[in-house]
Amino acid sequence: MTERSEVIRQQTGEANSMGSVQIVTTILAAAVTAVAVWLAVRAVVKMTAVIRLGQPAPERFADKGARTKTMLVETAGHTRMLKWGVVGAAHWFVMVGFIVLSLLVLEAYFEVVTPTGGLPIIGHWTIFGLVTEIITVLGLVGIVVLMVIRLRNRPTRPGGRSRFTGSTMWQGYFVEWIVLLVLIFGLLIRGFKVATDHFEYPLWATPVSHAVGAVLPDWSDGASVAALIKIAISMTWLIVISLNVTMGVAWHRFLAFPNIFFKREPAKPAGSGLGALRPMTSQGKPLDFEEADPEKDQFGVAHVEQFSWKGLLDFSTCTECGRCQSQCPAWNTGKPLSPKLLVLSLRDHAYAKAPYLLAGGGKDLTGEEKATQAQLAHLDVLSLAEGDKPLIGDAESGGVIDPDVLWSCTTCGACVEQCPVDIEHVDHIVDMRRYQVLIESSFPSEAGVMLRNLENKGNPWGAPQNTREDWTKGLDFEVPRVGEVDDFEYLFWVGCAGAFEDRAKKTTRAVATLLNEAGVTFAILGEGETCSGDPARRIGNEFVFQMLAQQNVETLNEAFEGREKAKRKIVATCPHCFNTLGNEYGQLGGEFEVVHHTQLLAHLVATGKLTPVQPVDGGVTYHDPCYLGRHNRIFAAPREVLGDAIAGDLTEMPRNSERSFCCGAGGARMWMEEKIGKRINVDRVEEAMATGAKTVAVGCPFCSTMLNDGVNGKGAGEQVEVIDVASVLLRSVKPEQPQGGRETAPIGG
Repeated sequence: MTERSEVIRQQTGEANSMGSVQIVTTILAAAVTAVAVWLAVRAVVKMTAVIRLGQPAPERFADKGARTKTMLVETAGHTRMLKWGVVGAAHWFVMVGFIVLSLLVLEAYFEVVTPTGGLPIIGHWTIFGLVTEIITVLGLVGIVVLMVIRLRNRPTRPGGRSRFTGSTMWQGYFVEWIVLLVLIFGLLIRGFKVATDHFEYPLWATPVSHAVGAVLPDWSDGASVAALIKIAISMTWLIVISLNVTMGVAWHRFLAFPNIFFKREPAKPAGSGLGALRPMTSQGKPLDFEEADPEKDQFGVAHVEQFSWKGLLDFSTCTECGRCQSQCPAWNTGKPLSPKLLVLSLRDHAYAKAPYLLAGGGKDLTGEEKATQAQLAHLDVLSLAEGDKPLIGDAESGGVIDPDVLWSCTTCGACVEQCPVDIEHVDHIVDMRRYQVLIESSFPSEAGVMLRNLENKGNPWGAPQNTREDWTKGLDFEVPRVGEVDDFEYLFWVGCAGAFEDRAKKTTRAVATLLNEAGVTFAILGEGETCSGDPARRIGNEFVFQMLAQQNVETLNEAFEGREKAKRKIVATCPHCFNTLGNEYGQLGGEFEVVHHTQLLAHLVATGKLTPVQPVDGGVTYHDPCYLGRHNRIFAAPREVLGDAIAGDLTEMPRNSERSFCCGAGGARMWMEEKIGKRINVDRVEEAMATGAKTVAVGCPFCSTMLNDGVNGKGAGEQVEVIDVASVLLRSVKPEQPQGGRETAPIGG
């Protein structure tokens, strides 16, 4: 303890006796705190009860060590928030301020009792004064920055919608003003202690507090009154959020920690809900279609309580920040889908329906009411009405989620990648689609043709299976089939697009030519290959997906019989196949090492097995496919290939890498007509054309189709060419190789 501290203690012996002001401040602080704590406990009990209404998710409790590490890294390091630099930094200071400066709120309870009070033990340490001073100042700067950002992006500003459109704005303003006032009154308490010469920290450690004290009067009760106001402000915040359990902008301060802890895959570097979809489950167990019974097993999600408890925790945790909304291709092109508004609708519905559910209400799997009239007799009419709302339905039927919202999603994953609290939007959307497709048979009519083709022909276009190998015709080398050769390094998964779609067949031929040029041994399944099942799974038809996937897993396991996983290598040109084979077939017993063709080509160039000899000129920009980039974090390989092929730097689009804008084809949208708003592919093509590049390189057959259609729709087919990365490389490696002219329209697409 310093000599100054001892002097102050001696000067304030009277501090142990409470004056009339301190008696009043103490009573008022105790009263408002008691009310706030009681309401908070009641709110937590209610929220816990609502979340527990969800279905089991036992897998969320595995890998506790990895989960703890990820939670600490994401929260303390703000790894996801800092993707938006200024906002992330400001929020970090506010978050740290909320946690650390809670000690100063606690200290205020000692200061209402006596104006010279402080925290026991650490309250007199100079280092404590220094740290809290720094955090207070930086917290003030941070909260002011966040307030300015919210005001500049308010939905009512000139210029239209923002990421805050649909957010409950008063709640955001309320929370920010509370933080600002708590920090200000914290400085005022210190200032009054300085003014009355009762402050224990030296000038060098707390210069701002001393500066505030220099302009405040010598009011002996000032610290106690300021402490009471600080407590009142803090408890007002607690009372308000306790009366508003759906106030995610405030509750996320507590719920973000468990929501991140219980994320689907804690070891993933990006969004936990990216890559593979969650398997279809009933009562927390994967559904076995050979034994499943719709009257006993849950097929997708028909009611909000059929989401897992983690889903209900997701909805409760949403901060309404709108990052997901700002990146969503549907929202940005005038579609009714906003990932944020979808989550908020589910959250509000869950809490409005909760009294009905907690009373024993709800529908069983046959649609019958589970509760007796006596159980529901005490409920108000609003809760009962909420219980009767369909989860999916248009405005006329009073549905919680409009069908146009549900079917606008491309499953691009931009929402999941951006969410700072790890909400798994795509899983929830697909779960709702599963019920609509499998039980209600309700989905966009044009997608029905695609599903029938998958069931009957094994590909979404309905092309004859005996034409799967037609792309090999005319090549100046033999393409071996599995079973015709004793050994091969890679199984070349051609995919449906690569086998049947005219543009994609050029990519398939280019990849095969490059592999042959590099001396890589490979083989194809030919007619033994069928659709990976990606379109079926993303549209919600898990039954067709599993039928196709199990067939492929059996075929692939036979092809790789006797090989360890490290030697069961597959190269795929379609990111959707790449993702499905590599991330989802493991759910069905298929363990393979799957690489995308751009990864393999980058390796072959780096090791000197392929040598670009003639740079491709005219300027090249690259479009990141969602299922290659965001979903699987493959950003570098295609850029390395293109950099070698053009002997220079790419012209990047403003939205690239993890923030790349979707082409519009994912989530089975490739086979659904885009009837609302601006076409997503046109929006992306305009961005690509604005770079001035003459070549738009892609790494996905779906992207190739969509962007080609967009270029042709803009009447720019003679000025801009959309081709695969492999074709760009082939032109550089073998400039004499005939390319067959510009790419033509797809079959049936």
